[in-house]
Amino acid sequence: MPWDLIKLNDGTSIPSIAYGTWTLGNGDSTTEWVDQAISVGFSHVDTAQAYGNEQEAGKAIRESGLAREDIYVTTKFSGRDGLSIEDSIQNSLKNLGIKYVDLYLIHHPRLATPDIPTAWAKLEQLQKDGLAKSIGVSNFGIPELTILLNSAKIKPVANQILFHPYVLDRQLPIVEFGNAHGIVSEGYSTLIPLTHQPGGPVDAPVNAIAKRLNAKPEQVLLAWAKAKGVVVVTSSTKKERLEGYLAAGDLALTVEDIESIDEAGKKGAKGLAVRTFVRRAAVVALAAAVGFGIASFLGIDIL
Repeated sequence: MPWDLIKLNDGTSIPSIAYGTWTLGNGDSTTEWVDQAISVGFSHVDTAQAYGNEQEAGKAIRESGLAREDIYVTTKFSGRDGLSIEDSIQNSLKNLGIKYVDLYLIHHPRLATPDIPTAWAKLEQLQKDGLAKSIGVSNFGIPELTILLNSAKIKPVANQILFHPYVLDRQLPIVEFGNAHGIVSEGYSTLIPLTHQPGGPVDAPVNAIAKRLNAKPEQVLLAWAKAKGVVVVTSSTKKERLEGYLAAGDLALTVEDIESIDEAGKKGAKGLAVRTFVRRAAVVALAAAVGFGIASFLGIDIL
């Protein structure tokens, strides 16, 4: 199946793959990369106040030749420069050079000040004012989503979260909670097992599946996230990679394929937890050794 549109709880639809600008920085090259993504077929551009590249993304969007309704634009309130939610969206729209965004997100629960209900009410007003077609959140866990839903007059349509096999145990409950309440999950950094944590348990099943399907490992991981019902937010500056990402929408993974990646992700998560514990223990031990050394030098008995 291709990267189809996903219907949201407010009646709008969202493209199920997005070109993310988080790691692109800013400047003319960023505009060129966003333009390239649009030219190969991405119709959803994801940016944020915090990324500092709304202007560059907006320039590429405006110069793409596409009608405004043919490009889906997501940006986020990131609490930059002390601006309020109301001022932030106006600033984002100015930077992007458009009259509305398709999706406006609160970038993190800690930015929902003075509290989640108050901040969310402001987003509801932005939607009523036509500045955002849809509203949602990012990096919210189940406790924060519960607080939001208990006070919301308009439910969030989406929650953008970290999502890859090594965090599946931690993040899947959030996805399932969202599904139960009509909130679509968007997943970022899905390719981390390949790009930042190579050599882990996920490599074996992903490589085997890729070989069988005559595909690239990164395509398999994107297809895995798609099979979980998650909107994928991904990025690259390489045209051939972007074309491969779009082609991944046609990969047909079996139930066994998905389960093998799930299980490898769980094994990898345990390994990462052990390594993290060992690193932290080493730091504590080093600090203790330093402390004992100083005490001994000063002639202080701390036992």
